[in-house]
Formats: sequence, C-alpha cells, structure tokens
Amino acid sequence: MEYRRFGRTNLALSVFSLGLMRCLESSEAFQATVKAALDRGINHLETAPAYGSSETYLGQTLQQLGLDRAQLYLTSKLLPTPQAGDLWGQLRDSLQRLGTDYLDCLALHGINTPEHWAWVQAAGGCGDVLRQAQDQGLIRHLGFSSHGSLDLIQQVMASDRFAFANLHYSLFFQRNAPALDLAQSLDMGIFIISPADKGGQLYTPPATLTELCQPHSPLHLNHRFLLSDRRITTLSVGAAVPAELADPLGVADATGALSPSEQAALGRLEQQRRQRLGADHCSQCYACLPCPEGIPIPDLLRLRNLAVAYDMTAFGQYRYGMVEKAGHWFPGRRGDRCTDCGDCLPRCPEQLPIPTLLRDTHQRLAGSRRRRLWG
Repeated sequence: MEYRRFGRTNLALSVFSLGLMRCLESSEAFQATVKAALDRGINHLETAPAYGSSETYLGQTLQQLGLDRAQLYLTSKLLPTPQAGDLWGQLRDSLQRLGTDYLDCLALHGINTPEHWAWVQAAGGCGDVLRQAQDQGLIRHLGFSSHGSLDLIQQVMASDRFAFANLHYSLFFQRNAPALDLAQSLDMGIFIISPADKGGQLYTPPATLTELCQPHSPLHLNHRFLLSDRRITTLSVGAAVPAELADPLGVADATGALSPSEQAALGRLEQQRRQRLGADHCSQCYACLPCPEGIPIPDLLRLRNLAVAYDMTAFGQYRYGMVEKAGHWFPGRRGDRCTDCGDCLPRCPEQLPIPTLLRDTHQRLAGSRRRRLWG
C-alpha cells in the first residue's frame, strides 16, 4: 500500500480509503471488513451519520480491535444546513457513536448549490460553526464535497476555508479535472469518492467494455487511471464484505505511470468511441448551457455517449433514473422535457442535433426512477 500526503492536512493517507456505507449487514460483517482493510494497509476510514449504523459499528470495532487511534484516520460527513447550530449536536452525537473525542477530518457533504454555499459563508453559518469546533479540537481538518457545477467547486476551493475536497472523477467522468489542478495549486488533499459505482458501475461491466479493456478489467483500468494521477491522494472503496477488497487493492502498489498494455486499452476505448458515436459524440464542453427547460444537456449526453460507445446502458439507466428524483444531487429535468426551442444549437461547437439526441437519450435510458440515499 502506498501512502500519500493529503494536501496541507499533512496526513499520510493510504491510496485506498474504506468507505463504510455498505458493510452494514451485521456488526460482525462490519468488523471483519474493517479488519481486512486494515490488514491490507488501509489507514483511512470514511463514515457518516446517514450511513445507518455505520458510526455505531465503527465505534464498537475500534474498541473491540484495540486499535491505536493515533495510527488511524477517521472522516465523517455532515450536510450543510441553514440552521448551523444543529451541527453542534450532530457532531457531538457522531463523536459519541464513534467513541472518540476528535475526528481527523470532517467533510461538509453536498455543497451542491449556490444556496448551500451561502449557508456556509454566512456570519454564524456552517463554516463558522465548524471552525469553532476545529478550534476546540473536535475536528482536526475541514473539507467539503460537491456534486455541483465545476464553477461552484472552484469557488469553494478558492475560498481557502477547506483543506481537502471529496470529488467525483473517473476515467468516464473527467469534467472535474480543472478542480484537481486548482486543488494542487492550493495544496488541498483530494479524495475521489465512488470511483467504481458512480464511475460506471465498473464492478458489473458490460461485455463490450470488458473486451475493450483486456487484458485488464474495467475496474482495474479505472483505478490505475486514477492512481497514476499524482493530484489525487486517495480513492474510496466501498466494500460490503472482505472479499470485495481483493480486486481494488490488487493495484494498491501499482501507482506509477500507465503500462503499455493499459495505454493500449485506453486507445481502444477512444477508437471505439469515435467509431460508434461518429458525428453524434458530445465532447462535454458545456457550451450548450443554460437550457431554458433546466435540462442538464451535457450530463445526459454523457450517459448517451457511454451507452452507445460501450454498451453501458444499465449504468445510464441507473443514473438517468435519478433525474427529477434526486434533487440537487442530480439536478435538472429529463431529456423528454425538450421543447425544441433551439437555444442550445448555435452554442454547440460540434453542431450536434441536441434536441434529437436528448429524445434518443430518454428513449434509451428511461426506466424505473430512483431516489438517492442522501438528501
């Protein structure tokens, strides 16, 4: 296991972190998963009050395993709120459940809208409350996560309020690359969250994607793509049982430049994308926005790109099913809400027939609609 400096926190985190949202079948299963992760060299555990019994189980596990708290880094997450005083009670409850008197890291989870950001910045708001908790030693380092726009993420980073950021970024979602550059310039740690699931449900890849990535698995290729990027400190792995640690941790020491065979696989992915999508490929420039109907055009066309190029239809249906059901975690409206107003057409440098592609996206991906865990 390699360890990397987590920006100006100066914590040396394992390049894989254990996310504790899924291993909740029992306290025994939870403890076994944590122990297996620690035995493999993971030293950073991420939990949250919203993860069911996760904090309680983790507190019990820390006590039962007799772990040296100074050798283990704990992160929990709280949601931003306009009633900032509520955070005090939530933080103290988390510490009680965890059986510890401090958190190494606390992430304000989901600064997804300008309104959320205003709550943080307000006098006596979320930011001030957490800073007071930090001054009292209850929190060592403050960070944030965001599912919002790249512009919003960069605004929050540039405020200098936070020492690290939890972000979505993967082989199949590189929109936040400029945020990684900014974080590096500001000496912020970067924790990549859900690289396997939100990165494409890569633990259950379609046959087309599997074949293109050979001799590597899509999950391996995505993890290697991320680990080879020195802007990134650590990746989340959300194992439900110890056995689910094997595949991701198989590359825990493979953190250098991509190998020739890995580069060749990336080349095949690019060639396949060009061949299958042709002139309908959306390059994700975001110039088409804003849409008068509130349709997140690039996000929906990204899902279409993946479904057409790599047969990642199940993943597209999973994510598209959250549109209009997940609030600010996946904002906007479905592709069939397009009214053919044409506002987007002159903005598109590729001259894509955007209304037609949005209807095609809806036809391909509309299915059962989902709610999100958070919010």
